[in-house]
Amino acid sequence: MPKPADKAYHWDGGELDLDLYLERIGYTGPRTPTLAALRALVAAHTTAIPFENLEAVLGRPVPLDLETLQDKLLRNRRGGYCYEHVTLLAAALERFGFGITGLAGRVTMGSGGLRPATHALLRVTAGDDDRVWLVDVGFGAGPLEPYALVDSPGEFTLGEWRFRLEREVGELETEQWVLHQFAGQGWVDRYTFTLAPQYRVDYGVGNHFVATSPRSPFTQRPFVQRFLPDVHHILDGHTLTTEHPDGSSRSRELGIGELRETLAEVFDIELDDEDFAALVRRPWATN
Repeated sequence: MPKPADKAYHWDGGELDLDLYLERIGYTGPRTPTLAALRALVAAHTTAIPFENLEAVLGRPVPLDLETLQDKLLRNRRGGYCYEHVTLLAAALERFGFGITGLAGRVTMGSGGLRPATHALLRVTAGDDDRVWLVDVGFGAGPLEPYALVDSPGEFTLGEWRFRLEREVGELETEQWVLHQFAGQGWVDRYTFTLAPQYRVDYGVGNHFVATSPRSPFTQRPFVQRFLPDVHHILDGHTLTTEHPDGSSRSRELGIGELRETLAEVFDIELDDEDFAALVRRPWATN
């Protein structure tokens, strides 16, 4: 069935400055809804726009309207977290003509406990391929390509990074999927998700919790990531970690005097004097 005409079911692709977006991520390929274009867009977006939660740490709103996202992530060359990344990419994919449905995931990272569904990803279909693809540009740790939702999931490699998809039976006999990633501690379950559709209004609810709740880790300390084909950089509070596809990693503690330069040189995030001063006045900086 065709989607209802109600604007809430769509992604505001018509309001996107597509030229500016493609320039920001460095995509110069054809603007057609092909699998090749989808792969190139996901790789370009993931490597060009960093993951960061600095506005939430600063106690500021994190709006998801497209104009604010374009101003922040494109014109001011900042980053964002999953809801921001996914909303921006969905608008671009809509302009290209891809089939798009929002999904929600529960980030587990090996915790074994029940977490709220506060991660956003996309179900995407291309015009020249019959498969269903999962696109996750907002986790901060790849994958650098779409991955297929297949009947017999298992381990797969995207670039040099290893992943594994499993299908489970969840509550009330519902189908549930689990994405695992190979990292320094071996295989870790990254998140679970179902195929229940999510819309921008649903993302707005999850985003409000992530950006404002004192129970959200994103309001407590900086969490910044840059994911590249051969290296994954992570800033978690004062700790800078560098990971590689073979599972090796190294970490060190940063002094406050190193933070601004590290954000600029490692994560491509440049803060002005006022924002940086406000960031290091927050409680995390002295804990």
